[in-house]
Amino acid sequence: MTTITPERTSVLVRRPGPRELHPARTHRRRRALELSLAVAVPLMLILLWQLAATQAWIDDRVYPAPSTILAVGWDRAVAGELWPDVWATLKRVLAGYALGTAAGYALGLLMGSLSLVRAALEPLLDALYVVPKLALLPVFLNMFGLGEGPQVALVAATVFFFVWISTMSAVIAVPTGHRDAGRVFGASPWQMFRHVLLPASLPSVLVGARIAAGVAVLVIVASEQIAATNGLGHLIFDSRALFQNDVMFVGIVCVAVLGVVFSELVRIVGRLLTPWAPRDRGRGQS
Repeated sequence: MTTITPERTSVLVRRPGPRELHPARTHRRRRALELSLAVAVPLMLILLWQLAATQAWIDDRVYPAPSTILAVGWDRAVAGELWPDVWATLKRVLAGYALGTAAGYALGLLMGSLSLVRAALEPLLDALYVVPKLALLPVFLNMFGLGEGPQVALVAATVFFFVWISTMSAVIAVPTGHRDAGRVFGASPWQMFRHVLLPASLPSVLVGARIAAGVAVLVIVASEQIAATNGLGHLIFDSRALFQNDVMFVGIVCVAVLGVVFSELVRIVGRLLTPWAPRDRGRGQS
């Protein structure tokens, strides 16, 4: 005689936590914590720097205190000595960024869509991509002479490669099913671009554009140190040569602020253009 014993079953009960019960409140607390950390860490480093300079732990002639840098920057801004350099750098970045983004997006879209064009141009562009962009400055000086042309061309060339690579890769990565669905519905080439390729690829394209924004500021500052008579890069290099380290740090701070603001503007524009894309930070992240 066989005895059958009933199997024991266990039930796992999961109670909802604060995140499920109060999602809005949890999100506000998370954002407050993130904001506090974003402010507290740089502030602590600045205070440590200030303390080290005032206590003579470091040579304040080489590394001026943040309060000194702020005072010198304020004096130069009030006297109108700082804004011409800021504007010179800003207009070069904006002009080069606009040209490089337009060219990189157009060619990336073309190469991502047409395999024959990609096969013809990709090896050449890959070879040019690995060339340090500052090495092209003498070429642009020979082409455009002294002035704004070489600076703008260098920024445009740098931005072009970032946007081209991200655009081409994003278009290639569009699922085949999306393209097939467009063809089944009889989409024209413009409709295929407008309703299939653009929405699917734009989030990745904008990531490349945001990276390019930061690199554009870096490149223009390096270029201005070599072949410019104004701009923040020239200000940094010239003040270092004159042992005006406080003015040098004013220029460095302006470059940092310019880079952060420019990159954040590109990110905000990207979020407005792609509301369907996952956000890189903020709501929805743990």
